[in-house]
Amino acid sequence: MRLVTLKKGGMEAAAVRIGDLVVPVSKINETLNLDFPQSIFDLVVAGKIAALSNVVAEHVDALAEEGYFVSEAEFGPLYRYPRKIWGIGLNYREHAGDLNAVLPTEEPASFMKADTTIIGPNDAILLPPQSSRVTAEAEIAVVIGKECKNVSVEEASSYVAGFTPVIDMTAEDILQKNPRYLTRAKNFDTFFSFGPELLTPDELPTLEDISVGTYLNHALHRENVVSNMTFLPLFLVAFHSQVMTLLPGDIISTGTPGAVVIRDGDIAECRIDGFLPLTNPVGRA
Repeated sequence: MRLVTLKKGGMEAAAVRIGDLVVPVSKINETLNLDFPQSIFDLVVAGKIAALSNVVAEHVDALAEEGYFVSEAEFGPLYRYPRKIWGIGLNYREHAGDLNAVLPTEEPASFMKADTTIIGPNDAILLPPQSSRVTAEAEIAVVIGKECKNVSVEEASSYVAGFTPVIDMTAEDILQKNPRYLTRAKNFDTFFSFGPELLTPDELPTLEDISVGTYLNHALHRENVVSNMTFLPLFLVAFHSQVMTLLPGDIISTGTPGAVVIRDGDIAECRIDGFLPLTNPVGRA
């Protein structure tokens, strides 16, 4: 199943994408006399993703009649208030080379981000006055589907609600002054774009073959496949579940194939095989 968040009339609400159409969950409830939560976060927390997927599969033709075209939709971030956002640094060997950094080989180089960094598709990334060198980093992120503590890699897949595109930002000049400044460099407002769609794992039977690309002004900057990560997504779930309890809706952004410097007036983009693209203009705070 493919879930999106629609923006309309100042509100944000969950919808299902069926091909070229989107069907609001509110319309699914109305059509079938059901009572699914009407935000993606609430669907995840309530453990209703699988049930909604089954309903959509059973009634796909009838529900498609209630939809409208993706091209007419305005998308928001999948949701705005996860309990935790984990980021992973230097998870592709080539990206470590870009930064002249030591590649982590034994354990992931992880950090945390605040939910105040979150923006959605087509929202502006705002360059802070404290930094003169901000980078944008396309990534694929894991969304946790249920409470997860001390799980193995083999168990991790059953704790995943789905995957989504992300653009993570870094004030690179601040980070280069001192690696202890990482939290500040990663946490300016608008430094985490999230969406436009969540794909459940059954939509991605060959996760490790998926290509993730960072684009600037519609041109490819850097691209790589998930299998070239040092630490694969399910390993990251298991590893971080041994640090702290992962909760429904928590996000693990798995690292970028390449960061690109962004400037006022640019367009940053994440393109991942099989997903709608995630695009954000760049402006100044």
